[in-house]
Amino acid sequence: MSSSSSDVVAEAAPAGPATSRALPNGLAAFLVFFSSGAVLVLETVSLRLVGPYVGVTLQVTSSVIGIALAAIAYGAWTGGWLADRRDPRGLLAPALVLAGIASAVTLPVVRYAGEVLRGGAATAILLLVAAAVFVPAALLSAVTPLVVKLQLADLRRTGQVVGRLSGIGTLGGITATLVTGFVLVAALPSTVILIALATLLGVTGLALGTYLRRQRGAGLPGPARAKATLAVLGLLGAGLSAVAPNPCDVETAYHCARVAEDPSRPTGRVLYLNSAQHSYVDLADPTHLEYEYTQWIGAAADVLAPKGQRLDALHLGGGGFTMPRYLSATRPGTDNVVFEIDGGLVELDRRELGVRPGPGLRAVVGDARMLVAGEPTDSRDLVVGDAFGHLVVPWHLATREMAAEVRRVLRPGGLYVQNVIDYPPGRFIRSELATVAAEFRHVAVIAPPQALAGQVGSNFLVVASDAPLPLDALSQRLGTLDSVPDLLAGAEFTGFVGDALVLTDDFAPVDQLLATA
Repeated sequence: MSSSSSDVVAEAAPAGPATSRALPNGLAAFLVFFSSGAVLVLETVSLRLVGPYVGVTLQVTSSVIGIALAAIAYGAWTGGWLADRRDPRGLLAPALVLAGIASAVTLPVVRYAGEVLRGGAATAILLLVAAAVFVPAALLSAVTPLVVKLQLADLRRTGQVVGRLSGIGTLGGITATLVTGFVLVAALPSTVILIALATLLGVTGLALGTYLRRQRGAGLPGPARAKATLAVLGLLGAGLSAVAPNPCDVETAYHCARVAEDPSRPTGRVLYLNSAQHSYVDLADPTHLEYEYTQWIGAAADVLAPKGQRLDALHLGGGGFTMPRYLSATRPGTDNVVFEIDGGLVELDRRELGVRPGPGLRAVVGDARMLVAGEPTDSRDLVVGDAFGHLVVPWHLATREMAAEVRRVLRPGGLYVQNVIDYPPGRFIRSELATVAAEFRHVAVIAPPQALAGQVGSNFLVVASDAPLPLDALSQRLGTLDSVPDLLAGAEFTGFVGDALVLTDDFAPVDQLLATA
């Protein structure tokens, strides 16, 4: 009886290292699931590691995803190449141990390099992200092709084996992403997550090496000196992690936060979020407004309602709760509702900045875009927009649809003031003004003359209402400040905005508009 050519091929054992005995299916599945999941943990945590130095912008997020994908591609290619040339059983344990060491070393590398590369330049972002994720992710990505090679002992089951392990790896990544995003980041600092992952990788690698050595003598290869070197590197990485500079007092689910005393004002406190100055609070004097843009908001509130007259105010973004404190102090009985996405920041404000929620101050934790939709129509006299992701207004809070929601919530004659940061050539502020003007009848902008001339980056304050703005009174009030800003309205405002893009939920390229020319 003759055999078909396909039967002959199927019964032939593959040449080379694939003749090594396959791993137990459960162990193979675990290694692929675990290594793939570890890559996604690294990717998620790396965004938090680099955030204090280069921000959390679309460019930074894109860099993390791109560098992680590059590491996965390079690691998978290298792992497959090595699997065809050496017995994969002798490479699996070293890959995991080395990935653990690289993960431990990542923390001090990023924190020391971050101090040098601090800023938002594209080169700095790419270098810092690469330092955070590339090496350990590449090592971990080599595990799957090594395992696949070991399991391909029967060519009749190639598609089944590759498909099953590929699916398991994807499930590992999905599981790690959800657990890290929903549980780990909310419960643990990035330092703890990274060191725990490094330890788990190292222990798993050593345990695997011991198991394989007992099976076929294929544990960690090399002389004792090489093994000792790896152990020293691991300990060195852990030691450097312990002494590396930490830019955070508190790591919340969204921010690396720190409160610092003002050396020139004993009761002054500065709130830093991701190493950027975010808020200033005077613990003894809530009427003190340190930053110029807060003085402009205070001026707008003073013009909207005389001091002593209560207001119903809604704040989109809490920060250090500077403006709610100011309104409560100057207008007793004011009802301040603050939408703040970061519950950890609210708790920090309570501990460090004297924020005391009560009848006149209510903090609601959640996304402002979602929460404002639930506010009653015609319920607020003043809406203050001061929400930022690092130095960028979150795109979904900068669209025409968001402005329409704010207009709906405001009472007739109510005022919307929105803090915006932009840099030359000022494309984002022009688009944001055009966007707000598409919904509100009357819009003006307050900013330093040099910023309006496109010479420097600055805060800009958008002022909008369906009723005519009290421009003369506002200009007079701004004139009492130490640094007098310009107020553009009418024809000057129209000329400044020009034909700028109106941002919508369908198209709001905020980060790209902010990029300097």
